[in-house]
This record gives sequence, structure tokens and C-alpha cells, in this order.
Amino acid sequence: MPEAIEGEVTRRLVRVAHSPDSDDAFMFEPLVSDRVAVDGLRFAHVLLDIESLNEAARRATYEVSAISFAAFPWVASRYRLMGCGASMGEGYGPVVVAARPLVRQDLRRRRVAVPGLRTSACLAARLWLDDFEAVPVRFDRIGEAVLGGEVDAGVLIHEGQLTYREDGLHAVENLGAWWARRTGGLPLPLGGDVVRRDLGDDLAVRVTRAVRASIEHALAHRERALDSALRYARGLTREQADRFVSMYVNARTVDLGADGRRAVRLFLEMGRDRGLLPDFGHIEFVV
Repeated sequence: MPEAIEGEVTRRLVRVAHSPDSDDAFMFEPLVSDRVAVDGLRFAHVLLDIESLNEAARRATYEVSAISFAAFPWVASRYRLMGCGASMGEGYGPVVVAARPLVRQDLRRRRVAVPGLRTSACLAARLWLDDFEAVPVRFDRIGEAVLGGEVDAGVLIHEGQLTYREDGLHAVENLGAWWARRTGGLPLPLGGDVVRRDLGDDLAVRVTRAVRASIEHALAHRERALDSALRYARGLTREQADRFVSMYVNARTVDLGADGRRAVRLFLEMGRDRGLLPDFGHIEFVV
């Protein structure tokens, strides 16, 4: 709702909810720091882990939110997908790890930690191997749960995809690489940005264009945006953080492209056809 700022014309507050990780911090920092100005609007960060973001979207809490693509069918009546801001795995993505070398068949009917039951990481793992017990564990505890024997394996997201070897974990499968093999090279849809339907068409377009402008600004002023991202890099070196940001904030994030949109539809359709997702109707992307 609109809020007045002393000495300024009243500007509508748009809350942008996203996960506390370096790639989201990188892309949204110019927007919430007012380096990307939008007449009549101001933006504020809300930081939540991905499962909390998915649950908040079910209640339509925030005007703009990052969510798992896999969670979209549950919120499609309240939100529309943006054509920008997506995290896509270009032959890489969440990594299934174990405390010792294992192969896919070893995980049948085993306990596998996932960062949330409605995350894209969980859906991708289900499409890869449906016959396991998914155990929700906060994303930054999954490696610890695997090493501690709480679960037989885990699906790592965020920075854990780069650091699991240093922690003594063994990769069973890189789900982004598996998806590329499965689909003839399509990127794996992971996280997307959504804008609430009740904002109306004009405001939804303005907000989406502002998010795109923020991403473009961050890419054009990389070192400054990376300085902000490092606050959320959870122990990564600057070089590692830069690599992680490059994986998930790039030209694809500025615009999904036709093949990216096709990948999103296919990912959700496969989940629906396997009975893992509810029906979601026609998918439309704002700009």
C-alpha cells in the first residue's frame, strides 16, 4: 500500500521478497538502493529462505516475490510469472550428494533431504528418481544432515553446489546436467520472479520492467553489485561468489527467451503429468 516519505511525493511501496543468497542480492540491489528509479514507486527487500517464500506466495503476501518454479502451480491464481529475474541451470543446477560414492539406484526408497517439498530442486529430483522419501531440511543444513547420517543423501542448492567437495560430500547427480540430457539441452528452471495479479496490468508491467532494469544495472556495474552480494555469500571467496553469480545472473536472467519459456512450461507439465503438481492452466509471462 502507498506510504509517504517525508519531503517526497507519496510513492507506493512494492515489497520484493527473495532468498538471502548472493545471486538474488546481486540482481535486486540496484532496485532497492534507488539506483534504478521508478516514478511513483519505491522498493524494499524482504529476505526469506526459499520454502518460506513459496509459502508466503500461497498467501499472496508480497507484491513481488522470488519463488520456486515448481511452486508456481499453487499460486498461479494470485501471481503471474515475470519474463525476467529467473535462475536457470545451463547444464548445471542442484546437486544430489551423499556422504560416500553412490549411484542413482542406491537412493531408491531412501531418505533424501530437500530444501522444501515445493522447491524446483525437489521436483527435479522427483523427475530424476521418484522413488525416495523426501525429507524437508533448511537449505543451509542439508550438507550437515547428510554428513551426520540424518538422511542418506541431500539435494544442495545455492552456494553448496560449489563447495560440497570441500565438505567431504560426493556427487550422485547434477540435476541440471541430467535435465539438459533429458531435454536436448534446455536450461533447468529453478527460481522465478512473480508479480501479484491484483496490481493490474499496467503496474505489473512497470514493476517487471523495473526488475529487468535492476538486473541490467547490476550486470553493467558488476563490482559494486558484487560487493553487496558478498554480504550474503555464506563463506564464499569473492572469486567463488562471482562464479556463482555468473551461473544464475546473466543474459537469461534479463530475459528468459523462447527456449527458457519452453523449458518452464515443459518442467511444470512433466511434474503435472507425473501427478506431482496440480493443474495450472495457461502460463503467461509479464513482458
